[in-house]
Amino acid sequence: MPQQIAINIKTQAYHRMLGERFTLHDCTGGYAHLTDEERAGTRVLITAGFKGATGAEMDELPNLGLICCVGTGYEGIDVQAAIDRGIRVTHGAGVNAGAVADHAMALLLAAVRCIPHQDRLTRSGAWNYTETPRPLVSRKKMGIFGMGGIGAALARRAAAFDIEVSYHSRSPKPDLPYAYVPSLLELAERVDYLVACVPGGAATQHAVNAEVLAALGPRGYLFNVGRGTVVDTDALIAALQAGTLKGAGLDVFENEPEVPAALCAMENVVLTPHMAGNAPEVQEMATDLMCDNIAAFTAGAPLVTPVPEMKALAPAG
Repeated sequence: MPQQIAINIKTQAYHRMLGERFTLHDCTGGYAHLTDEERAGTRVLITAGFKGATGAEMDELPNLGLICCVGTGYEGIDVQAAIDRGIRVTHGAGVNAGAVADHAMALLLAAVRCIPHQDRLTRSGAWNYTETPRPLVSRKKMGIFGMGGIGAALARRAAAFDIEVSYHSRSPKPDLPYAYVPSLLELAERVDYLVACVPGGAATQHAVNAEVLAALGPRGYLFNVGRGTVVDTDALIAALQAGTLKGAGLDVFENEPEVPAALCAMENVVLTPHMAGNAPEVQEMATDLMCDNIAAFTAGAPLVTPVPEMKALAPAG
């Protein structure tokens, strides 16, 4: 009988692809429908960073040994609870970097060049050369907050647009040709575009606050393709309404799927529904990577992409 796995996210592509290889239990609505035999036989849980798994949820599957997160971020998984229970955790490190970087550039182009507004005008028949000229995207400065796989991919794309890149992250990346800035506030002061690519969690909660937005200034743009909790939403709305920030492009929000009405009402904000990493190619790569991790777990071999907290632990089958 194929390996039994539970999945608690709704994305049908993962249900389809994983269902072709494993006995899949749909647990998007919880675990109450599982029989005792199914609970005992399920050793793998598939989840996503925004959904995750608490210790209590892990206890629903008494023989759970592996949690696979489809994306890079895994803030919704209680990793310490997993460690306490001897459960391994993996994530999709790097699989969506290109897609998210593409989307970040699309948000930037759309916001700076005011593409959604111009699209609506053109469709309405309001062909109007008297519209306010939009600034160049190129020959500007971009600050990237978080120089992981997504940040590095974004930096390469920005460089192709003749944009000068600098960054702030937990530590310098000496192998990269971009200037490291030791504080987020200083980075915001230096750039025209600030792009947040960092994961969620306590360490980044409201890192982009009123002070950082003020430093970015009335000609600056903020873009967030990391997690909604990274940005203080109230401070962002206040800055946009006061004109102390020029514009923004957001793919993530603090209380998804709720989006503040104030943001929706603004012409200088471009919004997308947390879909930057959604691409068929990404879903295929993520599925292959999860299958590789499941195979390694089953064989008692080292996991392919354990989360950092797991790297010091010995393999377990």
